[in-house]
Amino acid sequence: MKSAIDLYVIGKVKARRTELNLSQAELARLLDVSIGFIGMAESSKYDTRYNLQHLNKLADILKCSPKDFLPDQSI
Repeated sequence: MKSAIDLYVIGKVKARRTELNLSQAELARLLDVSIGFIGMAESSKYDTRYNLQHLNKLADILKCSPKDFLPDQSI
Protein backbone atom coordinates (compact mmCIF):
# COMPACT_ATOMS: atom_id res chain seq x y z
CA MET A 1 0.00 0.00 0.00
CA LYS A 2 1.31 3.42 -0.89
CA SER A 3 1.95 5.83 1.96
CA ALA A 4 0.82 9.44 2.10
CA ILE A 5 4.28 10.62 1.02
CA ASP A 6 4.29 8.17 -1.92
CA LEU A 7 0.91 9.50 -3.08
CA TYR A 8 2.08 13.10 -2.71
CA VAL A 9 5.23 12.51 -4.77
CA ILE A 10 3.36 10.56 -7.45
CA GLY A 11 0.75 13.32 -7.65
CA LYS A 12 3.44 15.96 -8.12
CA VAL A 13 5.19 13.94 -10.84
CA LYS A 14 1.88 13.33 -12.65
CA ALA A 15 0.91 17.01 -12.42
CA ARG A 16 4.24 18.10 -13.90
CA ARG A 17 4.02 15.39 -16.59
CA THR A 18 0.57 16.57 -17.67
CA GLU A 19 1.62 20.23 -17.45
CA LEU A 20 4.31 19.45 -20.03
CA ASN A 21 1.86 17.40 -22.14
CA LEU A 22 3.89 14.21 -21.79
CA SER A 23 2.08 10.92 -22.08
CA GLN A 24 2.81 8.02 -19.76
CA ALA A 25 4.46 6.28 -22.72
CA GLU A 26 6.73 9.25 -23.46
CA LEU A 27 7.73 9.56 -19.83
CA ALA A 28 8.41 5.83 -19.59
CA ARG A 29 10.70 5.98 -22.61
CA LEU A 30 12.62 8.96 -21.23
CA LEU A 31 12.87 7.40 -17.75
CA ASP A 32 13.87 4.06 -19.27
CA VAL A 33 11.09 2.07 -17.59
CA SER A 34 8.10 0.22 -18.98
CA ILE A 35 4.86 2.00 -19.81
CA GLY A 36 3.24 -0.31 -17.29
CA PHE A 37 5.55 1.02 -14.56
CA ILE A 38 4.30 4.58 -14.99
CA GLY A 39 0.69 3.43 -15.11
CA MET A 40 1.09 1.34 -11.97
CA ALA A 41 2.93 4.16 -10.18
CA GLU A 42 0.10 6.59 -10.97
CA SER A 43 -2.58 4.09 -9.92
CA SER A 44 -3.63 3.60 -6.31
CA LYS A 45 -4.28 -0.08 -7.07
CA TYR A 46 -0.59 -1.03 -7.24
CA ASP A 47 2.31 -0.69 -4.81
CA THR A 48 4.67 0.61 -7.54
CA ARG A 49 6.38 3.85 -6.60
CA TYR A 50 9.29 6.05 -7.64
CA ASN A 51 12.65 5.75 -5.85
CA LEU A 52 15.24 8.48 -5.34
CA GLN A 53 17.07 7.61 -8.57
CA HIS A 54 13.78 7.93 -10.46
CA LEU A 55 13.08 11.31 -8.84
CA ASN A 56 16.54 12.59 -9.75
CA LYS A 57 16.11 11.55 -13.38
CA LEU A 58 12.50 12.77 -13.46
CA ALA A 59 13.70 16.21 -12.38
CA ASP A 60 15.98 16.34 -15.42
CA ILE A 61 13.25 15.08 -17.74
CA LEU A 62 10.56 17.37 -16.34
CA LYS A 63 12.91 20.37 -16.10
CA CYS A 64 12.58 21.00 -12.39
CA SER A 65 14.28 20.24 -9.09
CA PRO A 66 13.88 16.92 -7.27
CA LYS A 67 12.71 19.08 -4.34
CA ASP A 68 9.65 20.06 -6.39
CA PHE A 69 8.28 16.55 -5.86
CA LEU A 70 8.53 16.72 -2.06
CA PRO A 71 6.36 18.54 0.49
CA ASP A 72 7.76 21.46 2.49
CA GLN A 73 6.89 19.64 5.73
CA SER A 74 6.61 16.02 6.73
CA ILE A 75 3.34 14.25 6.05
